[in-house]
Amino acid sequence: MKKFIKLLTASAVLASVAFAADYTIKLSHVVSASTPKGQAADFFAKRVNELTGGKVEVAVFPNAQLYNDDAVMKALKIGNAHIAIPSFSKFTSLVPEIQLFDLPFLFRDTKHLHAVLDSEVGQILKDKVTAKGFVALDYWDAGFKHFSSNKKPIINPEDAAGQKFRIMSSKVLEAQMKAVGGSVQVLPFSEVYSALQQGVVDAAENPLSNFVTKKFNEVQTSLTISEHGYLGYLVIMSERFWKKFPDEYKGKVLQAMKEATEFERKLAAEDDAKLLAQMEEYAKSTGKLTIYKLTPEQKAAWAKAMEGVYPQFYETIGEDLIKKAQAVK
Repeated sequence: MKKFIKLLTASAVLASVAFAADYTIKLSHVVSASTPKGQAADFFAKRVNELTGGKVEVAVFPNAQLYNDDAVMKALKIGNAHIAIPSFSKFTSLVPEIQLFDLPFLFRDTKHLHAVLDSEVGQILKDKVTAKGFVALDYWDAGFKHFSSNKKPIINPEDAAGQKFRIMSSKVLEAQMKAVGGSVQVLPFSEVYSALQQGVVDAAENPLSNFVTKKFNEVQTSLTISEHGYLGYLVIMSERFWKKFPDEYKGKVLQAMKEATEFERKLAAEDDAKLLAQMEEYAKSTGKLTIYKLTPEQKAAWAKAMEGVYPQFYETIGEDLIKKAQAVK
């Protein structure tokens, strides 16, 4: 009997070895697995496994289980992590030109946004990131940003005057708010809720995903669907890891990433619509939040008020790059 059990155990070990992947890609991200980014990371892992016949597995670590966005950049450099999905703000010190994406009202709509990301403009920026020791793979969406406030509804440009806005660390975003008479306070995202609650800042800008998941509706009385800016992610890989990765599987990994990008963008758009409906229901049932949607004419007034921001960054971002993005059909 003991001999039989030993044989079974040995068979199980051999089977596990036989079905074990030959290569493992460690993917680290900082959000919940239920978000569009989290679901797309899992989708990517599934497709890599399928396309390589199980020879390559992607181990996904959500919620900063492995590294936060700052630490993961260093981890990729030395090969301790292999893929990360940081927000654009994490690249500004390496590639200042990526601040292009912070410019207000640069994108006419989602179609134009994706056309720019997938154009020569997007490739130029990916090449600049790759030149810094990473492999830039693709752009994923967080969504368009919207204004919120607990001081005064932000509908017209003059409504921003006298309000203090929380922003991410960005010279472009600072110039954007100052152009309409607002002041700014740079704060970590983890401190935004308490800052709004305590009146350290009056207003903020966030995609709906951030606004809802962090419950900013509890500490803001108005939300303006302004779509004045964009927040996105750049999927990057460790150059050190990629150089050693077998050529026979590289094409399949890139194919899986292409499919995951399409999946993530579709999911992000669907998520946005659901979250807006959720906030509209909250506003209606509680009376604690008022939602405004900018008309095309109101958006044009905002764009006009902020157009002076662009020349301030012609040297940093590149006037030619900005105009190329604007010209994309």
